[in-house]
Amino acid sequence: MKLRIIALHLLFIFAVQLSFAQRGRINWTTDGNAYTKIKDGNIVRVDPKTEAETILIKKEQLTPAGYPTLKPQAYAFSNDNTKLLLFTNTAKVWRYNTRGDYWVLDIASNKITQLGKGRPAQTLMFAKFSPDGKKVAYVSEHNLFVEEVASNIIKKLTNDGTRKLINGTFDWVYEEEFGCRDGFRWSPDGSKIAFWQVDATKIRDYFMLNTTDSNYSKIIPVEYPKVGEAPSPVKIGVTDVSSGIIRWMQIEGDPQQHYLPRMEWSGANELIVQQLDRKQQESRLMYCNTTDKTVHTFWAENDDAWVDLNSADIFGEPGGFPFINKGQDFIWVSEKDGWRHIYKISRDGKTETLLTKGNYDIDVIKSIDEANNYIYFTASPANATQLYLYRIRIENKTGVLDKLKKVKDEAELVSAENLAGTHSYNISPNGKFATHSFSNFNTQPVTEWITLPDNKPISMAKSIAASIKTDNNNDVEYLQITTEDNVTLDAWINKPKNFDPAKKYSVVLYVYGEPAANTVQNSYGNHSNYLYDGDMRADGYIQVSIDNRGTPMLKSAKWRKSIYRKIGSINVRDLAMGMKKLLQDKTYFDKDRVAVWGWSGGGSSTLNLMFQYADIFKTGIAIAAVGNQLNYDNIYQERYMGLPQENREDFVKGSPIYYAKNLKGNLLYIHGTGDDNVHYSNAEQLVNELIKYNKQFQFMPYPNRTHGISEGEGTWQHLTTLYTTYLKQHCLPGAK
Repeated sequence: MKLRIIALHLLFIFAVQLSFAQRGRINWTTDGNAYTKIKDGNIVRVDPKTEAETILIKKEQLTPAGYPTLKPQAYAFSNDNTKLLLFTNTAKVWRYNTRGDYWVLDIASNKITQLGKGRPAQTLMFAKFSPDGKKVAYVSEHNLFVEEVASNIIKKLTNDGTRKLINGTFDWVYEEEFGCRDGFRWSPDGSKIAFWQVDATKIRDYFMLNTTDSNYSKIIPVEYPKVGEAPSPVKIGVTDVSSGIIRWMQIEGDPQQHYLPRMEWSGANELIVQQLDRKQQESRLMYCNTTDKTVHTFWAENDDAWVDLNSADIFGEPGGFPFINKGQDFIWVSEKDGWRHIYKISRDGKTETLLTKGNYDIDVIKSIDEANNYIYFTASPANATQLYLYRIRIENKTGVLDKLKKVKDEAELVSAENLAGTHSYNISPNGKFATHSFSNFNTQPVTEWITLPDNKPISMAKSIAASIKTDNNNDVEYLQITTEDNVTLDAWINKPKNFDPAKKYSVVLYVYGEPAANTVQNSYGNHSNYLYDGDMRADGYIQVSIDNRGTPMLKSAKWRKSIYRKIGSINVRDLAMGMKKLLQDKTYFDKDRVAVWGWSGGGSSTLNLMFQYADIFKTGIAIAAVGNQLNYDNIYQERYMGLPQENREDFVKGSPIYYAKNLKGNLLYIHGTGDDNVHYSNAEQLVNELIKYNKQFQFMPYPNRTHGISEGEGTWQHLTTLYTTYLKQHCLPGAK
């Protein structure tokens, strides 16, 4: 997953990605009738119906002899609830805190012990109880281990792990672009562990330089496959926990021309695996026999652009394979008919049933409630800037009795239709309870507990209806723009305070523009410029955002995939033509004071707009931008652009550096020198090109800062001050 939209920037910086307590999700109990949380150092059980709290684990129980009281960042109970696994002292790996120390509390004996004794501190990753709770498996320093809880006897299951031969977790690019982090799975009976092994030994390092922490610079190598380079070979092994014997699955195809982004157990001695070809245009689902290592493909789909991986969200790992009907079918999401739909596929792949019928996209599956025959999912068939909860029946019944009961086989709206905006849900495993949150452009987020399937608030006094408040401190207009290319784009305009349509105002366009995210969702806070040090509305700025073709809006696969091999052209033209249309139609837009800014993919769009449409955009602020598409990683760029060996011209002519000589306006260019995502070489190459043509601009490198430019004392204040000062200086605020 590439180039994050920075509207989620603060979440992106400070969030913790954990294997067993996922960010933004509730720690439901196994039965789904309650949830647990940390409160005042204790772990408590909460009944969502009554809000009654029961202390399960007292903080005194989390104080090992000779240690201070543990402060777990995450925790997980064993299946029988007799033990508790605690994750503490965490450290960041690339994006998220996935390394740290683990402890196990035996609840009955009140004994707490540290796992991995003898291993270096902060090196354990993704620890998980075995199904019977007697063992814990984890990764440490690129090898896989298993430890008996009672005796703390440790067995090393792999021995060949290095920085570039990675067992049980993933390299940089698999994590960034596929969301793959936790790289091993216990078998249902706990006798085996299936795991990924990534061989990055042939991947060249990109060398970053730390030039501030000592008198001599320090080289920081990152294995990073640039676009056009073959992927790291990946294979799947199954190790017998008792004997340590590893069986490698005999997956067909050249491992340097394929990816394996998903793998789960589908039986006692069987795995289900997804394989993508290098261009990600063919997805194959296959079963692996873990006894004889044989593999056979049972279902496949193809696309002329790319096959959607259907990640749960832009931060989370790809979803698994939810089997239903006692393992005879599973649920899958595909765009094979031109829309993102939910399918039920038989175990043998011979029968597929389309469940979400119609010309609309689903967003993500929120819950599969097989007991009540429902799948809950988010979607917005009528307005792509909004999001609602829907449900569909797993079994589409059409008998006479069902017709009399008015059983429907089409999607049923669950969210309140009169609340226009963005609805989000966290549904319990049993499908009986959920948190429901709502916001829109002038409604701050409000949350209620509901019961399902009746969709009723548990407490009317604490319902959304009772607590919703409108924020009148904005003047946002949602609209659609039809450009001269006959393309209709969604957009919003946030007008300044004391707006007078007879006057002209400076305009600031916020952009992203690439397939990883969009900017026009109707939710609270999307219209506020988090980098501006002050109040843009009070200072007299009009703020605008436009959603171009190629962004992941729920507007059909055709909309999303129209950008294939056209990043830097079709998306940039849509943004420019959208602004051109607004300048024609909105007489209060001052065409002489038009600025654009963006971060990451938005930084790339900003540069392209400044260079390709200099007659429209007078000022630009580009942060952490890809200046040359040939510099970015293979999984992202090849998915959306193809192989440079086949169509190099598309990469060249889609890159800002190709157009740098056309700069006319005011450009502020910002990049962290320690950016392991969009490398600093992008900045230096573009700067060289601008120098060559004597183009004057302002450049700010942030030493050793990563893609989020968050590290170091005073960094954020400096960045916001720099941004605001430059914008005010070159795009004067206020009405004329």
